[in-house]
Amino acid sequence: MDLLLEIENIIEKRGSDFELSKLFKQYIKEYKESLPELFKKNQGKDFLVKHTRKLDSIISLMYKTVLRRVFGNYLPMRSSIPIAIVALGSYGREQLCVHSDIDLLIVYEEIEGYNTQLIIEKLFYLALDAGMKLGHRVHEVNDLFKAANEDITIRTALMESRLITGSPFTWHATTKELNKIRTFKQKEFILAKIEESQARRKKYPISMQPNIKEGVGGLRDTQLIFWIARTIYNVESTKELSGDLFSDEEYREFRIALELLYRVRSALHLITGKQEDKLLLEHIPQVSEMLGYKQQQKLASRVLQAGWRINNFTQIFVKKMVRPFIVDSTYISKFRHARVQKGIYLLENRLFASYNLKPLPIDALLDILIKIEDKDYRFDAGFLNQFTYTKITHPLTQATYARIKELFNKEHIASFLKLFYDAGILAELFPNFRKVMHLPQFDGYHHYPVDIHSIKCVVALENIAEPFIQEIYNDLNPKEKLLLKTVVFFHDSGKGRKQDHSEVGAKLVLQFAKQIGLDAITCERAVTLVKHHILMSNVAFKENIYNEKTLYKFMSKVGDTKNLKLLYILTYADINGVGGDTYNSFNAKLLKDLYLSALEIAENKERITDAKKRLIIEKRVKNLESFKALPRLQQKKILSVESNLFFFKHSPADIVEIAKEARATQEYDFIIKNRESLTIEILRRVPLNIGYLLSMLAHLNVASMEIFTLFDDIKYFRIDFIKNVTGNELIEVEEIIERSFDMSLEVKLRDVTINIHEITLDCDHSKTHAELSVHTKNQKGLLSYIMHCFEELHINIVTAKIHSTKYKAKDSFLIEKIDDICDNGEIIVKLLSKGK
Repeated sequence: MDLLLEIENIIEKRGSDFELSKLFKQYIKEYKESLPELFKKNQGKDFLVKHTRKLDSIISLMYKTVLRRVFGNYLPMRSSIPIAIVALGSYGREQLCVHSDIDLLIVYEEIEGYNTQLIIEKLFYLALDAGMKLGHRVHEVNDLFKAANEDITIRTALMESRLITGSPFTWHATTKELNKIRTFKQKEFILAKIEESQARRKKYPISMQPNIKEGVGGLRDTQLIFWIARTIYNVESTKELSGDLFSDEEYREFRIALELLYRVRSALHLITGKQEDKLLLEHIPQVSEMLGYKQQQKLASRVLQAGWRINNFTQIFVKKMVRPFIVDSTYISKFRHARVQKGIYLLENRLFASYNLKPLPIDALLDILIKIEDKDYRFDAGFLNQFTYTKITHPLTQATYARIKELFNKEHIASFLKLFYDAGILAELFPNFRKVMHLPQFDGYHHYPVDIHSIKCVVALENIAEPFIQEIYNDLNPKEKLLLKTVVFFHDSGKGRKQDHSEVGAKLVLQFAKQIGLDAITCERAVTLVKHHILMSNVAFKENIYNEKTLYKFMSKVGDTKNLKLLYILTYADINGVGGDTYNSFNAKLLKDLYLSALEIAENKERITDAKKRLIIEKRVKNLESFKALPRLQQKKILSVESNLFFFKHSPADIVEIAKEARATQEYDFIIKNRESLTIEILRRVPLNIGYLLSMLAHLNVASMEIFTLFDDIKYFRIDFIKNVTGNELIEVEEIIERSFDMSLEVKLRDVTINIHEITLDCDHSKTHAELSVHTKNQKGLLSYIMHCFEELHINIVTAKIHSTKYKAKDSFLIEKIDDICDNGEIIVKLLSKGK
């Protein structure tokens, strides 16, 4: 399209503004459609610059078109019209991404004889009608100073101003105002930007799905360093400080990391067709392909590494610029009294180091951490600078390992480990971590890469929120606590290989345990714990933990009670280190129940059968005053409940309470408990439309379900959900439960796919129960569909254990062995899989 010729034709024919905007809209649409091809040829900053300049040419042409419309054949020289069109923000930096807002500033001088307001208005209407996504401001030159000092966002945007088109005289007057703004209250501006960045970084931490723009080590961090450099030194780019503030090599590494983020963000915008700045897991395959990465994991790892590099560079050099500029004289005397040694200071639980102090040897730095009081610390960028540029030689000396052991003997080392990570020396001090540095985890479960997850697990260990687990931890001796801290930190160090990461991790933790001088028995425990670090969660969440066979098999791998206690705490720390709400009250209960049941087995030399365990629990029930107060017939009914699981899964007090409520039930009754998550308990004598109930509440995500036949044909249902409800939702849940006793109600089942090989029926699970497992793709309506199939086959479910991640579902169901159910296994599998 010859755009200029088309514009002239419309103007000559006195065409409408709508025709002009339509023409520009078509031109912009064609240009946007060409962007993927342009991206193939020019990626990174080059692509952004070319895109920015293309937009410059379009906006310049729009301005020229407006002037032609206003002045006709009497068009004055553009420099004579007191208007300047200025690019701001990322557009001003020539870093505008494809679907980002185009930030414009129209600055003018009110001079009689020029209808500036009309010109500006026409330009905006033309741009907006043409589909341009504008963020715009209009100011008189003399109004800029006031506007900038009333709003820090405006002041920040003005720092990256760039003339697109218009009067050079107006632009010259504007630059004078901009310089005045830059030098006004610099300290206040810098402090405000640092405070703003701290809040942003807290909101968008390092994660498996990093925010390329706003997150820690993202583009905003690179902009922060420029804004501060611009304010203090009046530089045009960060590069101008290379050789003075930082070395050429340091800047080169920073620039390589930044280039990758430019490429990834542009790819995200092109793939999604919108302003998408988060590298979500579902976008990684396409982004990898666009950027030429054959391995998706490699791209994700490089992005995480780039974020680390930018974060390290920004923290160190922002503070290096700012410290002398914002020095507070009142702090000088405080620092004198807070001196740890020459150039090192400890004030208000924060360690500082002078930038004038040459990097100390690693052993000297570790000695500082060892000598200070045992608590959590924060670290100033100068102290981070010391650890970033300290020299570490390999192999590590025995003296260094001795110091690391002393650190691990402290109650609080998580902040030190994070310091090592931020400084880039985590894998230098722990060489077995090299393979897991910036290693992504695409399992839909972990929120963090392996290195950050490992540190988060240590944080969880040092901040146990469960009183029961804290009590177990407090009873450990110092040697056991050292062992536990070691395995918590190293449990995932075997990832990143083709072999089972638990097996590899066991070998790696053994190496480290020997290097820090742990004895042979302790080393053996370390190996066992890392080798089986996912055992407890797997058994608790996926198996019947009230089955004697399951418990004995579990303990055969754990070994003894000491290992069991250590594994319980390790599992707690591991799940808490995953992130989000992965560890919840439901998981906590399952883990605790497994721990107590396994502990009972481990502490008894004689084998505890299900029958013996039932008798032990019945004896505890009989000793309760609440049980003794019941009529003799009611006592007999409680003890006659057939299901051992009912006794295993409930405390003696709960057994009596449920029985009393069952006795009082006429047709049905229910209780809703809505704390951290929703729990529904139902007692019924009349039929319950369980398929309807589960379908209607599927959005709350079922965590587990149990169904027990009590006495007098009364059934007890308990359904635990992952989510809770609030306000009107609670009333809605009550209404759904009430409707669930209408057996005529049906809900259209979702189209669920389960393959035959994804179904397992274990008829040897126990004498009275078989276990049916379904390990398939996580799908909406999966549980409702399975329950519908069970109802069709008249299968009685005793308990259901639901374990789902974003992509997979691992559900297991204990079913009563009645009506020759095990002889009809093929019928069950065929119905569930629809014969597939």
